[in-house]
Amino acid sequence: MPTIKGFSKLTKQEKLQWIAENYFQNPAQAIAVAQQYWNTNEPLQQLHDEFIENTLSNFYLPLGIAPNFIINEKEYAIPMAVEESSVVAAAANAAKFWGKRGGFKATILGTEKIGHVHFTYKGSAEKLQIFFEAIKPKFYQDTEGITQNMQKRGGGITSLKLINKTDVLENYYQIEATFETKDSMGANFINSCLEQFAKTLENNIVSADNFIEEEKNIQIIMCILSNFVPNCKVRAEVSCPIADLEEKNIPNPYEFAEKFVRAVQIAKIEPYRAVTHNKGIMNGIDAVVVATGNDFRAVEAGVHAFAARNGQYASLSDAKIENDRLYFWLEVPLALGTVGGLTSLHPLVKFSLDLLQNPSAEELMKIVSVTGLAQNFAALKSLTTTGIQKGHMKMHLGNILNQHKATPDERKKVFEYFGDTTISHSLVVQYLEKIRNK
Repeated sequence: MPTIKGFSKLTKQEKLQWIAENYFQNPAQAIAVAQQYWNTNEPLQQLHDEFIENTLSNFYLPLGIAPNFIINEKEYAIPMAVEESSVVAAAANAAKFWGKRGGFKATILGTEKIGHVHFTYKGSAEKLQIFFEAIKPKFYQDTEGITQNMQKRGGGITSLKLINKTDVLENYYQIEATFETKDSMGANFINSCLEQFAKTLENNIVSADNFIEEEKNIQIIMCILSNFVPNCKVRAEVSCPIADLEEKNIPNPYEFAEKFVRAVQIAKIEPYRAVTHNKGIMNGIDAVVVATGNDFRAVEAGVHAFAARNGQYASLSDAKIENDRLYFWLEVPLALGTVGGLTSLHPLVKFSLDLLQNPSAEELMKIVSVTGLAQNFAALKSLTTTGIQKGHMKMHLGNILNQHKATPDERKKVFEYFGDTTISHSLVVQYLEKIRNK
């Protein structure tokens, strides 16, 4: 394939033309596919073009709504941006189920975020520690220009400490800092503070009298926040008397409760099950994180690290039976923001936050965690009763019919036929062929 210089300087049309001519057998068709997703509203399209680099087109995700969520006695309709069939329906069903049983409760367990200056130092660890404590006030002083606005909102730097990691990597040390960033996710704020800490460290150690030249020659490796935020955590939970679990698909609530708890216990001790179990939780979490303009990759990384914090990957949720009640809960780290980033730029992000009644970051943490718990409940309820495929494939049926260009009449017949019949891609295709052959 040909290489190109200055690709980023081409117009969007020129980029698309070059890509189509060099990578597609039918350039005209490729251009048409990309262009059909361009927005006719030019200012809106320009906004999207500037979100990332080398934009060719827009990649749409459906924005759905899961209504009837009651969280801490307040009702929500929750926006979910996701492409997977049955995710929104499952969340909505769980919301309806628990809405009749008192709703969800959510509690913030902490909002502390963390970052590090990673550096190497050759010398006495004790001398470095004494030096660090002596200049600690300067770290705060030198970042006042960065932190003053955050401090006005009640945030800022909450702690600083020196960590000696030379037992695991030669000459390796960290300045570990914790932060409160209020309603912003805070990545840029944290990273700016960390970079200033590095400068303060370098400037002060160079002028220190009691360090020899080799000790003064520290090397800053990097300054970066961590997406592992075990102290920025929220708990979501539900409970009700076991007898109240009874409904059409749960004729024996006590048997259901026992199977439900055992299913969670299996995910606690079996990593193969835990990964799929937690993926279901993230179906709900990610969908709301994306809809509200937050970084789902950062959330995913932090959540999965948290799931493995005890040395084995395990379920994020827990369940128990106590005094004839079922208790089901989830604790999950979530670093989210409701100001900054895309929150004021992307129109549908603003729409989603308006829909949620413009929550604070802490309130959004509660909403997101509850959606994850609801998704997990819906999946476990299906798995331990009717099986996961019946509901999922019913929702997926429309995708299969679209793939095979079914007419409205064909769609009606297929939906009627598979109303109480096992659905699979091959069975749907066979039935479509049968209809068409007639």
